[in-house]
Amino acid sequence: MGFSARTASGLLSDQGSWEVPFIYGTAWKKERTKMLVQMAISKGFRKVDTAAQPKHYQERLVGEALRELFEKGRLKREEVYLQTKYTSPAGQDLNNMPYDPSAPLETQIHASIASSLNNLRAKDESKEESYVDCLLLHSPLPTIEQTLQAWRILESYVPHRIKALGISNTTLEVLQAIHENASIKPAVVQNRFYQQTRYDVPLRAFCKQNEITYQSFWTLTGNPRLLGSGPIKTLSDSTGVSESVALYALVVDQAIVVLNGTTSADHMEEDLSGIRRVREWAKTHEREWSQISHTFQSYIEPQGL
Repeated sequence: MGFSARTASGLLSDQGSWEVPFIYGTAWKKERTKMLVQMAISKGFRKVDTAAQPKHYQERLVGEALRELFEKGRLKREEVYLQTKYTSPAGQDLNNMPYDPSAPLETQIHASIASSLNNLRAKDESKEESYVDCLLLHSPLPTIEQTLQAWRILESYVPHRIKALGISNTTLEVLQAIHENASIKPAVVQNRFYQQTRYDVPLRAFCKQNEITYQSFWTLTGNPRLLGSGPIKTLSDSTGVSESVALYALVVDQAIVVLNGTTSADHMEEDLSGIRRVREWAKTHEREWSQISHTFQSYIEPQGL
């Protein structure tokens, strides 16, 4: 399943078919990871985010969850967008990690990717054919030079074992450096979407200009003031969806793909059906939708909240 900025160009933009604007986030799920991934798939999610970082993710259980679904014929590998990360030693539990932290950077990355490809293989017999749709640097390395070195190592896996590359927790400066110097351009940025970074306005503009998908995390948790804002309440009242769904819908309208890590089956259903409800309402209430969307955008510009 491909993934690009073109597939995330706003709530009402599509080419005749609409993709779910969520990625199921698996951080902090621990031993419940397998059950929750299968639940998310059963409810309609088709994109999954994980990482080779046992401190916060159980990548192995993500793979087990998907393999069971593949083997039972409930899902095909090509129907799933599967995204993982290389996490540097600074973000790891040094007593539980997929590589030797004292090894050279190249050795670390190769070992991390080998672990991910094994964990996320589609079938036991296809270890040499497994792939991920996108692999992200979990964060920039201490220097631009080290970050670019890591990126060049990742490029050697594209397009056969890794379909696309991205970076998380990045600044515009680092993203521009990668884009300028890389042979394989970044396809994805995954950042916190919240007031402290002023909602990444310049960075998101760069992503839009260069067809880079911007993924948000902490979308609800990091935005209590947005969640209680006027446009959210107006959209919630007008459509009958929760304020959380209203916020998701307005964030999606900014060409953002949202990481959704709910552990509730009810919330999974509510989020997916609610986004569809807002989308259908917006089609028949264009003036009201335009006004709500415009007001919301003013909240996340630098002079906003």
